[in-house]
Amino acid sequence: MDGRGRRRRGGLWRHRDFRLLWAGETVSLFGSEVTELALPLVAVLALDAEAGQMGLLAAARFAPWLLVTLPAGVWIDAHRRRPVLVGANLGRCLLVALVPLLAALEALRMPHLYGIAFATGVLTVLFDVAYQSYLPSLVDRDQLVEGNSKLQATASVARVGGPGLGGLLVQLVGAPRALLVDAASFAVSTTSLLAIRHREPAPAGPDPAARAGLRREVAEGLRVTYRNPVLRSVAGLAATYNLFSQAVLALLVLYATADLELSAGLIGLVVSAGSLGTLAGTALTGRLERRLGVGRSLLLAVAVESASLLLVPVAAGPPALAAGLLGLAFVGNGFGVGLSSVLAVSLRQAVTPDDLLGRMNASYRFLTYGAIPFGALLGGALGELLGLRAAMAVGAVGSLLAVPWVLVAPVAGLRRMPVGPARSGPA
Repeated sequence: MDGRGRRRRGGLWRHRDFRLLWAGETVSLFGSEVTELALPLVAVLALDAEAGQMGLLAAARFAPWLLVTLPAGVWIDAHRRRPVLVGANLGRCLLVALVPLLAALEALRMPHLYGIAFATGVLTVLFDVAYQSYLPSLVDRDQLVEGNSKLQATASVARVGGPGLGGLLVQLVGAPRALLVDAASFAVSTTSLLAIRHREPAPAGPDPAARAGLRREVAEGLRVTYRNPVLRSVAGLAATYNLFSQAVLALLVLYATADLELSAGLIGLVVSAGSLGTLAGTALTGRLERRLGVGRSLLLAVAVESASLLLVPVAAGPPALAAGLLGLAFVGNGFGVGLSSVLAVSLRQAVTPDDLLGRMNASYRFLTYGAIPFGALLGGALGELLGLRAAMAVGAVGSLLAVPWVLVAPVAGLRRMPVGPARSGPA
């Protein structure tokens, strides 16, 4: 029996290389959750940003998903993934550390935040596409749900502790210096990746010199996503949800501080409380999948994550009451997001051949994350025109349009996770 067969008996808890990948990404996610709260707080508290500027900042963070995801997928399919992961982490470490450095020099301005957010986003694109393509080379296909569940669960734990830590750090040392935690976390993650013993096989795709051209390879990745009805439905629901939910999330910190008068620490606790829902969603994914089936579980997830956002614009009253309503909204939203994330990632990996994973992930991210900067700009524009509360109401109602994507065939009728071919080619 080979090593992978022996590992299967003990599950991924006994898989040394997966544990290293898991541990390094968990540390990195804790740091990134600090930045998720601290970076917009830098803009609001240190630079007095307004709604339009907050929309631009969020758009700058996610614009790389629209601009560089597709060529990144082609490039990653022609290279081993781990060196890409290491390089992306080192670059993000340096970029994030620039914010406290510029703040210490009293030279930090909003254009600097836009540029750093965009450059960090480019490296995050490379990391994310390579990361999701790397896992199937590290574990067996029948371990993908277990692996993704564990990764998503610890991401949820990071979301529980990270924002609270971020809010506390912002109050103690200021928003810019709080970002040093994220810079250090990228260094730890890099060390963990370098300790993995598994050596990837040579890229399954053709040699870069033999490729017919970038346009053809990009088109192939888009065709994989569009022609497969499962991938098409999952991409459609994610893009719709991301477009409208980002109109809410891009304004959240400004809304919480300006309209609801919440402190940085209380905002961090609200987001952390919401992450408990994500942890519950990921933990219950396997049980719900077995009881309801894949399709019904995904429908439940999307309905809950979208409907919960309706509570955000109605939050009002004393800070404790407003924070409680926001926390309730994000608990429900997090539950749906955690459940849908594990199911969607597992579906994508299950139906896609190994040699097309990079291009599929890239085209999927192009379609789904590419909607986020437009959602951020939409939220910023609506915030300037209608006010923060009305803008968030429009985003919350719009996110419900993601539900119909789950109702189409074959996703709605899926009972079990489908199994696709190991390699592309004629059936």
